Amino acid sequence: MNDKVIDALFETEAIRMAPADHPFWYTSGMLGPFYCNTHFLLKSEQDAGDMLKVIESAIAEDKLTAPKKIFAELKKYYDLGGTFKMTMDRLAEEAKNYEFDFISGGERRDYFFSMIPAYLLGKPHLTIYKDMSSAYSEDLEGEAVVPTEEMLKGKKALHICDLINTASSYERAWVPAIRALGADITDTLAVVDRCQGGAEVLANLGVKLKTLTKINAEFFVDIYNNGKIDEAQKDFVLKYLSSPSEYMTHFLNTHPDFIAGELAKGGKPAERAKLAIEKGYANT
Repeated sequence: MNDKVIDALFETEAIRMAPADHPFWYTSGMLGPFYCNTHFLLKSEQDAGDMLKVIESAIAEDKLTAPKKIFAELKKYYDLGGTFKMTMDRLAEEAKNYEFDFISGGERRDYFFSMIPAYLLGKPHLTIYKDMSSAYSEDLEGEAVVPTEEMLKGKKALHICDLINTASSYERAWVPAIRALGADITDTLAVVDRCQGGAEVLANLGVKLKTLTKINAEFFVDIYNNGKIDEAQKDFVLKYLSSPSEYMTHFLNTHPDFIAGELAKGGKPAERAKLAIEKGYANT
């Protein structure tokens, strides 16, 4: 593991641990013991949120001018130094181990981590959008163009992203978009692998995964030994990692008033509790 990256994840609260007696709600309606918002490495949650607004606004205005605008804002954060510069420099160093012609990143959070390494290494950048359209920048400080098969045929991409979960975005959009342009992708870099089967999905696509950090049982034992979490949090997350569904069932059985309490709060807690009930994860 890379200690500097782990320290940065906690420093920026990119990894946030729940109290042992009150797990987080996930958008799926499941309960879990931690969040990982890798894009907080930019500087903070507030800065990352502001950057996402810049990205959304730039894309809505013009997909060909968006890469230049997004890069210009990211470069400001890189020039400040700190966790973002450290992470970008680390990714650029890792990228040197691969043979590729351009770096790609997918909408939206990938851009945080793909554009600066492309700039540092003097490589073109393929900005892929959710609808699988894309913009190709020989130089991110210049104008982008609509890429064609003639332009990219036979070239190789190195895709860089923030976080690998199940790699569904790769399977659905990023890999097909790259290959539809006549290029290929055999390797990808990510800051964090949540070890939820993404590496296996990528392998089936013919893509090898390299990450700076893996969030697995070993990770949480290490950060417990380094004093970043307490023993209750460590035990909490290890139970979750062994079986998320069994963990949730056990937690609700040992905290029978939890769902009623969440429903009483209203707002998002109530919405998540209702979703959990609808999906059969919890009872009223």
